[in-house]
Amino acid sequence: MSAIREPLPSLHRVPRASPAWIWVLLAAHLAVLLAWWWLGWRAGLPLLVAVHLAFLWGALRPRSAMYGPVLSHLPVTDRRVWLTIDDGPSDDTPALLDLLDAHRAKATFFLVGERAAARPDLVREIATRGHGIGNHSHAHPQAWFWALGPARMRREITQCQEVLRAITGRAPRWFRAVVGHANPFVSAPLRDCGLARVAWDARAFDAVRGDPVAVVARLERELAPGAIVLLHEGARHGRNVEMIGLLLERMQALGYATVLPEDL
Repeated sequence: MSAIREPLPSLHRVPRASPAWIWVLLAAHLAVLLAWWWLGWRAGLPLLVAVHLAFLWGALRPRSAMYGPVLSHLPVTDRRVWLTIDDGPSDDTPALLDLLDAHRAKATFFLVGERAAARPDLVREIATRGHGIGNHSHAHPQAWFWALGPARMRREITQCQEVLRAITGRAPRWFRAVVGHANPFVSAPLRDCGLARVAWDARAFDAVRGDPVAVVARLERELAPGAIVLLHEGARHGRNVEMIGLLLERMQALGYATVLPEDL
């Protein structure tokens, strides 16, 4: 059996013990307080709103590193991309695995803990076929993940980690935030679990758009060496398998291959 190669240290960046956002937040509020004191509420209130909007933008923007490091692109110069598939396992998983095999492609499946616990055989099949497995929260609280408090955020991350470790015998090393959002409480559980956060730089909203041709056309425009491609499975429109199959065909025609960060 060949030795398992670890991801490049520069790619797998676990949050530090003391996130810089704390000091930025304190400094920003001190500046607002001084402005309010010296210039009055007409200056202080707009500054306070601006500070809070800036920190909200850091939470809602998937590639923002305000609350810890995030990987959104691979340092690759040839035509290789990282395919990432969120929200499984699902009824789509077996067909997706067959598609990937047919195209000699590899992907990382960012799995939801509750869904993995319900379908452990699919999780093991993903690992057996040589694909990566990442943590995508335990219950996938899509509407409120960005606003979770420290206790719920920790449960979402650690419970999923425990489920995936129990099924595969190996803890994931990559985390994909729900809808790509983060907040000040995401860093501590990621650090404790040894997880690095992953965003993307190629997406086409395939979880909500049901037109495979339009989805793949947009993804094709965003393909580039080292791109991290965001894909989904199990969407309500039922066409994710068709979309990914068409994408793999277009990638092959354009000379693109897949790569996992562990293989760099």
